[in-house]
Amino acid sequence: MTDDEEFGSLARVGDASVLRFRRRLCYAPRQVWEALTEDGHLAAWFPTSIEGERAAGAPLRFTFRQGEGDPFEGEMRIFEPPSVMELRWADDVLRFELEPDDDRGCLLSLTVTFPEQGKAARDAAGWHVCLERLGYVVEHALPPWDPSDRWREVHAGYLARLGPEASTVGPPEAWQRAHGAAGSGDQ
Repeated sequence: MTDDEEFGSLARVGDASVLRFRRRLCYAPRQVWEALTEDGHLAAWFPTSIEGERAAGAPLRFTFRQGEGDPFEGEMRIFEPPSVMELRWADDVLRFELEPDDDRGCLLSLTVTFPEQGKAARDAAGWHVCLERLGYVVEHALPPWDPSDRWREVHAGYLARLGPEASTVGPPEAWQRAHGAAGSGDQ
C-alpha cells in the first residue's frame, strides 16, 4: 500500500460517520488475531484495556491506561476467531475484520462508526497510529516514534483531508494533560 492508501476514509451513512482503514500485513490471520484480541498484545497498541469475556453479547469495560479519560462500558457484539471482532466502544462501534491475502498474509479492515462527525479527524489520526502500532506488535518490534508525536503528525493530514466539519472536536483535556497540548493548528 502507498502512504496515501494508509490514510483512512470518511463517509456519512445516515446520521453516522464511518471511518474505514485497510492494512495489508505479511502475517497469517491467526497471528494478527492474537495481537488484536489478547491482553498481552492489546496493551502495546489499543488505547484502552478491554475487560470482559471474548464472546458475542458479553458486557465490556474499557479503561485508559494513562488516565486520558474515564472508564466506560461497551459490549462485544461479534467475536468470530480468527476473522471478525466487533465491539461497542462507548458510542462508537469498532469492527475488525481479517481475511487471507493469498500467500502474503492477510488484509486487516477496521471500520469505526460513530455519531459525532466533528471528531472524525481526531479519531482517524488515533486509529491510524493504533494500526501502525499493531503492525509493530505483530512484528515483535517497537515503533521508532512516540505515539503522541506520531498522532500530531498524521492528525495534520486528516485535518486537511477530512475538512472543517470533521475537525471541530480535538483531544480531550485529560489527553492533553497526559501527552502535552495538541499544538498550533490542531483542534
